[in-house]
Formats: sequence, C-alpha cells, structure tokens
Amino acid sequence: MYDSDLSAEKWALIEHHFEPKDNRGAEPKHDKRIIVSAILYINKTGAQWRMLPKDFPPWQTVYHHYYHWNCRGVWEAA
Repeated sequence: MYDSDLSAEKWALIEHHFEPKDNRGAEPKHDKRIIVSAILYINKTGAQWRMLPKDFPPWQTVYHHYYHWNCRGVWEAA
C-alpha cells in the first residue's frame, strides 16, 4: 500500500469519470482504481514511468490510460 492509493470512499466519488467496461465487452485486465492509484503514485513521487513499482500494472498500460484520460479531460472532471 502506498500513500497515493485511493481509499474506497475517494474512489467512489470519482469512479464514474473513468471509462466503464471495455467497448468490446471484455472485462478489463486491470482495475481502473489500481491504474489511477499508479498515476497518483507517479504524480506524488515524481518517479519516471519506467520506475513504477511492480505491484502496479505495467508502466506502458498505466501511461496509456493516463494519456487517453488526459486527452479527454477526465483529470479536470475528476
């Protein structure tokens, strides 16, 4: 557990801003809450994407979500 991890209460407040299910109907491979926590970890620590701890999804996956959510204005909305 990291200081940047979202509590269940905080996640419940912002969860609706993040993409629900995959458009193809497939279950997502990684929980969106974990991905958001990984992004918050990078933001809080200033670590490089490639230095993301191994208990998070792969850095490429986390960065992919960050990039797309940033382009769509999700961070401002959340």
